[in-house]
Amino acid sequence: MKSLARLAPFVWQQRGRLFVSFSLATLIAVLWTSALLMVYPVGKVLLEGQSLGEYITEKLSTARDTVQRQSERRERIEAQLVKLRASGTPEEIARSEKDCRDCISDLTDGLRQEWRYQWLQTNLVPHLNPDRFTLLAQIMALLLILTAVKCCLDYIQETLVCASVERTMQSLREQLFRATLKLDHQTLALETTPALMSRFTFDLQQLSNGLTLLGSKAIIEPLKAIGCIACAFGLNWRLTALSFACAPLAILLFGNLGKRLKRASRRQMDSMSRVYRALIEPLQSFTTVLAFRNERLHRRRLARENRDYFDKAMKIVRIDALSSPSIEFLAMVGVFIGSLPGAYLVLRGQTSIWGVQLSEYQMTPAELSLLYTLLAGILDPARRIASIYSKVKKSATACDRVFGWMDKTSLVVSSPDFVPVPRHHQSIEFDHVSFRYAVAGDDAHRTNALDDVTLKVPFGATVAIVGGNGSGKSTLANLLPRLYDPHIGQVRIDGVEVTSADPRELRRQIAVVTQDTQLFDMSIEDNIRYGHPTAAPGEIEEAARRAHVLSFVQQLPDGLKTGVGDRGHRLSGGQRQRVALARAILRDPAILILDEATSAVDVQSEQLIHESLADLARGRTTFIVTHAMTPSLLVQVTHVLVMEQGKAIAFGSHSSVLATCPAYKRLYDAQVRRRAA
Repeated sequence: MKSLARLAPFVWQQRGRLFVSFSLATLIAVLWTSALLMVYPVGKVLLEGQSLGEYITEKLSTARDTVQRQSERRERIEAQLVKLRASGTPEEIARSEKDCRDCISDLTDGLRQEWRYQWLQTNLVPHLNPDRFTLLAQIMALLLILTAVKCCLDYIQETLVCASVERTMQSLREQLFRATLKLDHQTLALETTPALMSRFTFDLQQLSNGLTLLGSKAIIEPLKAIGCIACAFGLNWRLTALSFACAPLAILLFGNLGKRLKRASRRQMDSMSRVYRALIEPLQSFTTVLAFRNERLHRRRLARENRDYFDKAMKIVRIDALSSPSIEFLAMVGVFIGSLPGAYLVLRGQTSIWGVQLSEYQMTPAELSLLYTLLAGILDPARRIASIYSKVKKSATACDRVFGWMDKTSLVVSSPDFVPVPRHHQSIEFDHVSFRYAVAGDDAHRTNALDDVTLKVPFGATVAIVGGNGSGKSTLANLLPRLYDPHIGQVRIDGVEVTSADPRELRRQIAVVTQDTQLFDMSIEDNIRYGHPTAAPGEIEEAARRAHVLSFVQQLPDGLKTGVGDRGHRLSGGQRQRVALARAILRDPAILILDEATSAVDVQSEQLIHESLADLARGRTTFIVTHAMTPSLLVQVTHVLVMEQGKAIAFGSHSSVLATCPAYKRLYDAQVRRRAA
């Protein structure tokens, strides 16, 4: 319920449409009830053979007799009350005053009945055809018109609700995406892309279905039931109240089924996340799947997840299938309890059963038919409400999951009072930095990715960070743009601790080129402009020239306007890296991070990237995460940082580190032998 309450601001944005929709729903319920009330005149014509004019005249005469009788009774009671006030006891006076109030109440009811039937006799009776068949045909035509109007209003109301729901989902999807973009890299990695896509698609679809039902059926059907209940109580409140004997049992059943549905729905949505993972992972690694001929493995995995999802979905189906007939049966029992005694009263000409009064007057067959119709009219909305109950519960579960994700807090916490970070021009310091990656579940035994790293990098240096896999190279570099924050220690840029800086302002002066080049399905020009959205076309072309992008772009028919395709698949690995480097050049960063940027490219592309780096590294601090110290790279490098098991074991110039660090010497000698071979 808390999540549904949080949904209210999104729904409130559509209040205009929803107000009109609710008004139409009320009118639809009124027309529905009016159509059911048409049973009464039909019953009068067919069952009792009495014309409506005769019936209205008879009722008017009865009302006038009641008014006259109650007026005379009131005069007698008031005269008696005058005498009692002079000589009667307090008990006699109180009893007489109560009789007077009851008499006034009955007189008021009689006057109301007299006015109503007088109005009908004056305005309706002259227009009624005296022929019973013609009158019946008129009633049926009126019923047809009411139904046609109701159907048109149904169409308009449902259209308005669907438009409101789609607008609400649009706002919620944008807010969910905005909340996701505020999170840190670790949180997104722990959630996984398939699980996150499940929230954006499956969960929001379930929520949309529930909102549509709440805006249409969940409003119209209760209003229909309320209209029928009100008319039934007005006709005979005793029999109507008797028919609600099963209501407490229905409430208990709804509560129990609701709890089971919510648990089952949560498991179903978790299972759908695993289905998404079984689909997305092989598609993202399709080349590997084909190369190793593991199609069958992924088919089996998807089949297994599909079976698991089917089992959980069927549990919801079984609960849903149980709820609708159960409520329908209880409602039918209520109709039976209310209508059977009514039939006894009509057939026996009685007003009570076993001394219990069930009617103020002897009911007619037409009135019994109307009561039965109204009770049956309650049955249909109750059955519909039961059928949508499971869907609304699933929507509530989806709402919990959506807002649960929106409530996620980033592991990179920003200070409320940002410290401005001028453009880097002095030094970068890592002061006793330790860091450990978070995992889903208990991470108490997870080892540190970085362990007490301390070093100081002067401005303008080009630092090659080397070491084995898992030594902490990329993790150390990623602390600078605050993709992660250290658990212990500080990272300072020109003396300003990065955790006290605004991440957005900090990242404006940092550019990152990763091993897994991340291009978007846009043109080459737009991918370069991504580094500086307001750059002029001339600046983009200059960045492309400096990154040696123009050398291959000139061979393309559309030049810089050429689309790169999904994740840049239309370009080669080296071409993608050069586009990414051009994006970094256009950004004009004070700090440049190349994370294994040349590990997956050919020798020619690597040479071109290093040539670009020679020009780009001037006037900025550069970190190059690499596993291969090639001659072209050594020309650029001013410092070498050697990482081993999360520790910084050596830092200095290439020659000094080579002479003092055995681990670096082994790594470098192995690369020399590999190039010689």
